[in-house]
Amino acid sequence: MFTDLSTTALVLLFLGAFTIGLSKTGIPGLGILFVGIFAQVLPPRESVGVVLPLLICGDIAALILYRRNVRWKMIWRLFPCTALGVIIGTLTLGVASDSVIARLIGAILAVLLFLHLRGKWRQAHSPQEGETPPAKAGRWWFSGGTGLAAGFTTMTANAAGPVMMLYLISMRIPKKDFFGTAAIFFFFLNLFKVPFHLGIQTINAETLTLNLYLFPAVFLGAGLGRVILPYIRPTWFEFLALFFTALAALRLLGWG
Repeated sequence: MFTDLSTTALVLLFLGAFTIGLSKTGIPGLGILFVGIFAQVLPPRESVGVVLPLLICGDIAALILYRRNVRWKMIWRLFPCTALGVIIGTLTLGVASDSVIARLIGAILAVLLFLHLRGKWRQAHSPQEGETPPAKAGRWWFSGGTGLAAGFTTMTANAAGPVMMLYLISMRIPKKDFFGTAAIFFFFLNLFKVPFHLGIQTINAETLTLNLYLFPAVFLGAGLGRVILPYIRPTWFEFLALFFTALAALRLLGWG
């Protein structure tokens, strides 16, 4: 199947892989674009199998660059519910249509975005804004709900990036900690997903062969992300993350 891809299709896949690397180390949320690129070029089922190893590759690149900037406590809070979300997502794939899943994910992102913006509005006049996480950030329902949503969206569409972005932005951590914590979280999460994908054969010898051609693009994007990160102001950093999250939600809901 993949041997029949045109030159244009291969260029688009290379661009998608490059975007994955760039989003892992420099521009948060940009990786949501790869979902659309791969889904346009490849059949939805095959695209999921191709993307997962590329995401793991991007996670490794980010870990190499930001391995000293990991907030482990945040990760332990998320993982139990994230694993449950992966299982629910796997079951959902067997009974729901692609359009239903897309709209459900879009609705989850829209709700999370609304809650985040409401929290920022309430704290607009707080003298500690930008330094202390909002009260909800330390509550079990917030981390548990985030983990559940991340597990579900990552299994059904490899689209947990915006969910994790909103969580980390709410925690108000430095940019490097943002990428380091996200990298280790998604590295473990994506490895956890591999057996599920092998079981339903979305990862196979053919998809892995295509991955070999696309891995260099991921590392190239990751390297560029590291270079540009120091030049992105914190306010623009958050704006970009929220903008791409909103864009993803609208597209998944069928409005974009």
